[in-house]
Amino acid sequence: MVEQRQHGRTPVHNSEVYLLRQMPPTFSTIPPLSPPSPITPAEDDDFCNGMPIEALSLSQPAIAVADEKLAVEERLSNAVHVLSTETTALQNLTALYSTDRLAREGFNRAVEAITRRNHPKYSRHHQHHHSRGTTDGKIVVIGVGKSGHIAKKLVATFNSLAIQAVFLHPTEALHGDLGQIGPRDTFLLITFSGKTPELLTLLPHLDKSLPLILLTSHTRPETCELIKHRPDTILLPAPIHEPETKSFGVSAPTTSTTVALTVGDALAIVASRELHPSVASVFAKNHPGGAIGAALRKPSVSEKSVRGLAVGMDLIPVLEMTEDKATTGADVLRAGYASPSGWVRLQTGDVISPRRIRKLDSADLVASLDELKGWLVTSKKEFVPVAADSSVEKAAEWVLGMRVALGDGYYEDSAIVAVMDRGECVGLLELGSLLEDE
Repeated sequence: MVEQRQHGRTPVHNSEVYLLRQMPPTFSTIPPLSPPSPITPAEDDDFCNGMPIEALSLSQPAIAVADEKLAVEERLSNAVHVLSTETTALQNLTALYSTDRLAREGFNRAVEAITRRNHPKYSRHHQHHHSRGTTDGKIVVIGVGKSGHIAKKLVATFNSLAIQAVFLHPTEALHGDLGQIGPRDTFLLITFSGKTPELLTLLPHLDKSLPLILLTSHTRPETCELIKHRPDTILLPAPIHEPETKSFGVSAPTTSTTVALTVGDALAIVASRELHPSVASVFAKNHPGGAIGAALRKPSVSEKSVRGLAVGMDLIPVLEMTEDKATTGADVLRAGYASPSGWVRLQTGDVISPRRIRKLDSADLVASLDELKGWLVTSKKEFVPVAADSSVEKAAEWVLGMRVALGDGYYEDSAIVAVMDRGECVGLLELGSLLEDE
């Protein structure tokens, strides 16, 4: 610093630095002095062109818009979380029924209970039963709370697929509604916990001779309270991968009702396919109203021809057979699944219909085709020929007339109709499908 005294003024200090001489080597490590500090906004009148600093801050409307966008993102994120959680539950459910022995056995027993009660005359070696002439056996679906709502939806689905079903409230059942249960009915109870008090109270009053299916979260019978009171119960598992309180912070039935509804739908669809040659036909007949009915509506019976109902011969593959290996029921089953129509032909021209393929059981899979031919295969000599251009109405009238004339055992629903055009078979269908469309 340089101190000056001029004209009696006080000393003045400035920031100028004069380099008087070269720094000694011993001071070469001393860092240089810092540069002058920058001018602050208050020292410059032209800063931001005179704009007040407050004008650079976010306005209240801008903050509100940002908050709204964050709220929308959070809303959609929560929705995606619910969808993802329930999707995961269904994926785990699919894996369960694909691999778990008890789950698969339970589903198989449930389908058998329903189909057997609807077709009491059915025998594995006697396929000629009437899908239209079912008994009054029905499914009695029971549940309370959210499970009760799932039960009502499943009742509607069963009925639309031509499987009779009714809803029974467990409390009302104890006050007189037990009277609607028939001697050929099947019970379907729905309870996630497996220990719903209303169902446990009702259980002793349900006929023990009737099959009971339990749709519940339990995957093993020994953990379910209700099954402990009735060990012959058919277990139909519908578990979830994590509690709903963990997924959503609340125990409201969400994921649990989704999986229960899905298993119930699977049961309805599979049972209906085994009971009816054409599920689409019975559904269209039972659901004529609304947008679904309009989409399914077909031309009037008098306008429809038999040709339109038949499965074309080009969609019925020939079963491959070799001389060095006996053809078994398992070979037929594989061919049926590979067939685009579900039908299979033999090299002789005889056929095996989808309904008969579905009736193959575990013992049949190892039996030879020669042993199964008596009930599995329909000889082409037994085909019922019908002109391709015949109307469905006229063909059905003719078939029903032949039934009356020839008596029982002829022209049953499982008989095969050969649709003929100029002496050539152009398609096949089961007689039951023809009568259902009539």
